[in-house]
Amino acid sequence: MTALAEPTVLHEAADGGVAAVETIALRKTYGSLVAIDHLDLRVPAGTIYGLIGPNGAGKTTTFSVLSTLLAPSSGAAAVMGIDPVTDPGGVRRLLGYMPDFFGVYDDVKVVEYLDFFAAAYRVPPAKRKAIVSDLLELVDLSHKSESFVDSLSRGMKQRLGLARALVHDPQVLILDEPASGLDPRARVELRELMLELQRMGKTVLISSHILSELEEVCTYIGILEAGRLLVQGRPSEIALSGQGGRSFRFRLANPEQAEAALSVLARQADVDAATGDDGVCTFLLSGDDEAAAAVLAELVGSGVLIAEFTETRTGLEELFMKVTKGLVQ
Repeated sequence: MTALAEPTVLHEAADGGVAAVETIALRKTYGSLVAIDHLDLRVPAGTIYGLIGPNGAGKTTTFSVLSTLLAPSSGAAAVMGIDPVTDPGGVRRLLGYMPDFFGVYDDVKVVEYLDFFAAAYRVPPAKRKAIVSDLLELVDLSHKSESFVDSLSRGMKQRLGLARALVHDPQVLILDEPASGLDPRARVELRELMLELQRMGKTVLISSHILSELEEVCTYIGILEAGRLLVQGRPSEIALSGQGGRSFRFRLANPEQAEAALSVLARQADVDAATGDDGVCTFLLSGDDEAAAAVLAELVGSGVLIAEFTETRTGLEELFMKVTKGLVQ
């Protein structure tokens, strides 16, 4: 198996930041079935990275390799610069993993459940009580500390599972479909918790098929299909590369100026695919924010009255449909 050139040194992410999680040509096969196919994944430190893909795309297999539960067939991986194959103990000290299905001990109380796992991670007895108390407060389960685990709702059990993954204060969290089966309120609570963990300096790698949930929290995304990573980066950057430019929309104060507005747009080098209908015009822009401001200034300077000027974002669902081809393994 190929080893990372410097397994104990953090590699730089595509944006120049440190990669908290990295894979290089990672491959996992089961006979003739290819679960992961030369995966090059880079998760910048301190981000919430959403790994998107249909069932069977290889998300859980990837997470299992990173969390030391599976050995890859070839390629390499690192979590905070540590190879999960050559130093699984080192990775486990830095990583908190919450699988899509996890067991709970129904005949124990919530506080006992977390105390047990804190002991398993060798948290000193003198510190366990305070750590468990802080975690219960973080996941909003303090009022359930003396309740039996089997009495909790699905959403509460998910939050308890997250608290369990945090007992050893890991730098990186891997969450596999954490919102699966949750009601809308529980999903909102989970989303807020993800943002709080990021504010605490954690790196969160999360998978979900509920794209609207990831859209609201993820700073980076990767789209996985049939074991291959098709694209990764900031959502806005991926949208830009996928549709040939940033999409803008503006509404005219006087709909009769539509022709004049389109004429102005036609003269702009960075503008493409300009259309107008019922006083609303849209166009694609290949430039940056300064280029967008220049287009707006040109419109106003030409006497076009603008009532509203906004950038329209490509949603994750639309982006996913553009990038993927519906392949199966």
